Amino acid sequence: MVKIRWVAGAVLTAGLVIPTANAVAVSSYGGGAHAWAPAQGNPGKIAVKDNSDDGDPVKAEYYRQSSPGTKRTLWNHSGYRRTAYSGSGSKIIKLRAIDENNHAPDDVGPWVSP
Repeated sequence: MVKIRWVAGAVLTAGLVIPTANAVAVSSYGGGAHAWAPAQGNPGKIAVKDNSDDGDPVKAEYYRQSSPGTKRTLWNHSGYRRTAYSGSGSKIIKLRAIDENNHAPDDVGPWVSP
């Protein structure tokens, strides 16, 4: 019985100490836009939510691991409190949120990396 407890304790401790391959979630905010990755538990998906009730769309700009020189854009035209998700692909390596402000400068969030 003592041996089983020791093995269980060692396995639990190792699980807490050894890092996993899962991506760390990051967020960027630009005005009312909120972008994050990984989305839906998938390191190859990004999400962008519209948190401003102004009628203007929001978007996320991002780069994928398989094409680090290609800036991609995920638009959300769904409206206030709605979230848009990208399709699956290679890991998201950099992202930022942008709140489009028609007839005014956009609110641009910082670039972040998961």
